[in-house]
Amino acid sequence: MEQQELANYKALVDKIPLLKKEIAKTIVGQEEVIEEIIITLFAGGHCLLEGVPGLAKTLMVKSLSEVMEMNFKRIQFTPDLMPGDILGTEILEEDHETGKKFFQFNRGPIFANMVLADEINRTPPKTQAALLEAMQEKMVTYGGQHHALPDPFLIIATQNPIEQAGTYPLPEAQLDRFLLYIKLGYPSEREELEVLEKTTGTYRAKPELVFTAFDIKKLQQLTREVHIDSELLSKINRLIRSTRPTESSVDAVKSYVEWGAGTRAGQSLVLCAKARALVKGRFSVIPEDLEKLAFPVLRHRLSLHFRAEAENISPDLIIQKILEAS
Repeated sequence: MEQQELANYKALVDKIPLLKKEIAKTIVGQEEVIEEIIITLFAGGHCLLEGVPGLAKTLMVKSLSEVMEMNFKRIQFTPDLMPGDILGTEILEEDHETGKKFFQFNRGPIFANMVLADEINRTPPKTQAALLEAMQEKMVTYGGQHHALPDPFLIIATQNPIEQAGTYPLPEAQLDRFLLYIKLGYPSEREELEVLEKTTGTYRAKPELVFTAFDIKKLQQLTREVHIDSELLSKINRLIRSTRPTESSVDAVKSYVEWGAGTRAGQSLVLCAKARALVKGRFSVIPEDLEKLAFPVLRHRLSLHFRAEAENISPDLIIQKILEAS
């Protein structure tokens, strides 16, 4: 890497703390959640955000799009939502000069840099599956034609953990395509008081632009260039393999896990660890990056026995046991 290019990259990395500062103008607390969404973006993936209503999930995503010059669209998932409402549809048009009729593809709300798939588990599997190609290939196929999605492209899907009636759980294959499964908790007492003070008056803070879309693409490229030691790669490999009951020496895995994580989980953990290193201003991965990201990378990739639910054993508890044994 040339000296000038290295200086340009360092200038971008040095601005990452400013990104968090600008988001903090509208979002109080939730630093870890915001950091994990930024990690998802830098790693070029998508994330599933779970939290009860009223925790400013939509405002958080919108604020992120504003500080990064990313076109933002919100899709409210409902039981009657159809794939065409997301992807787009063809309409019959007429050329006014020749009189000839032709089909024109009208792009749906998926064609944005940052898409909020709000309450994704409220729509049937047919509509949920409409996102699969967009998430994996970053394109939409309609009528045999391929339509590229904007670059950068990030889907942030939300779901409510407390409601079961009228919901459709995401299938394992689709869950696996989310890079991170982020859990959004309640704010602390001090943070909640600050929210009440800031949001019930007339003043409305507006975040300033920090990164352009071109900057984000550069940071995504730089993420893949972050160094990771071969020893840490081996540790990640052992960690992923130890989630599988047939190969694990961890008792909790053998007792409660039906299916462990696949190879994509290892790839996700490597990329996210690199992205976290960059967010922290480092150009090399350290063990802490793996320990912090093992939970959001793996919690949606473990399939537990019914016995685990009966005994109130969560995926996070299994992951903790695996980390302790590794």
